[in-house]
Amino acid sequence: MDETVLLVGGGGREHALARALADSDAALYGCAGNRNPGIARLADGFETLDTTNPTAVCAYAKEVDATLAVVGPEAPLASGVADALDDAGVYAFGPHRKEARIETDKAFQRRFMDTHDIPGLPAFETFEDADAACEYIDEYDGDLAVKPAGLTGGKGVKVIGDQVTAEEAKAYIRESDYDRLVLEERLVGEEFTVQAFVANGDLRVTPAVQDHKRAYEGDEGPNTGGMGSYSDAELALPFMTNEDYMEAVDILQATVDALDGYKGLLYGQFMLTADGVRVIEFNARFGDPEAMNTLPVLQTDLLDVLVAARKAEPLPQLTFARQATVCKYAVPEGYPTEPRSGARIEIDEESAGDALLYYASVDEREDGIYTTTSRAFAVVGLAGSITAAEKVAEEALAVAGEDGLHVRHDIGKPELVQQRIDHIEKLRSPR
Repeated sequence: MDETVLLVGGGGREHALARALADSDAALYGCAGNRNPGIARLADGFETLDTTNPTAVCAYAKEVDATLAVVGPEAPLASGVADALDDAGVYAFGPHRKEARIETDKAFQRRFMDTHDIPGLPAFETFEDADAACEYIDEYDGDLAVKPAGLTGGKGVKVIGDQVTAEEAKAYIRESDYDRLVLEERLVGEEFTVQAFVANGDLRVTPAVQDHKRAYEGDEGPNTGGMGSYSDAELALPFMTNEDYMEAVDILQATVDALDGYKGLLYGQFMLTADGVRVIEFNARFGDPEAMNTLPVLQTDLLDVLVAARKAEPLPQLTFARQATVCKYAVPEGYPTEPRSGARIEIDEESAGDALLYYASVDEREDGIYTTTSRAFAVVGLAGSITAAEKVAEEALAVAGEDGLHVRHDIGKPELVQQRIDHIEKLRSPR
């Protein structure tokens, strides 16, 4: 297959995409604002550029004669990179700026769900005035989630009754410079995500994943971009039923049916509650870290999916290895509030053992690879069970060492998974 694929983005998610595409019969090129050494070693060429600049991305796509492009992060989608690539004759697997609003504008997202009767919508209100939002908090009978309407890298949401008090939430609203806010009912349950390939009205779903946003073990500390995640050897997670999983898929299908001409990844972040599945948010791209759980077990050639999307053919049915995965991020000490950069990373893809190593934000120097102030790298263990996969990930982290790094070691351990199961059983037990 004579294809040249341009991968836009330089994080761990994009390293996972690069590895999936490197196994296919295509020439691979990458571009990002940072030089990811993992992607650069897999690609035929790598260019450092501003990926939110559509002109710069298109110029590089033309230079390498790209026939397909995959846009990884949300910021390039918000700046119209997919629109520009399509206009330049390079098929972009990613939504145009208008359709990407399903992620980039949470107020639009909630109104869209309301207008189209998408299931799983929590009670919500939108605000453009801080005083009105604070008054709503005072009058609301219950706890609320406070969400800036725009992109915040997964770190802008404050949940009353979990992370902050009502007074702290009001102070957050008044002190922040967010001009639009969404206030919605606090959802209580267990979070999970389902990612779906979407093109030409087709929807192809991947196994459910549970991400861990909090920085410290036991789900303590500030929110991050994601400290790690796990998936099971089945489509559902241990605390879910197959019916719960299909309820989430039905919500994704209803959303695709209502979105006109959406293409790319549609990622649903859900909360499994006592009353069923509710939507926390939608994202318009692969999850990070969730892509590192699902892509390694995808047995269908990713290139076949992209080519079918471009040709307006039915997307191939997806098959997955019956393996569980556990992904753990290593981040700089002090992340995310006061990260300290400059620690040398003492692991590479050969020393990672049976685990997969994905670089994220790192600084490659002549004498080695060092941390920056963002998530540095992830290790992913694959095995027949979550417990066994977690052990594979931990063995790789033992090689990496702890110097200058922080890891949530509890992700994927039997005790934490059992807590999730017990939580849902308690929520669903007769009151």
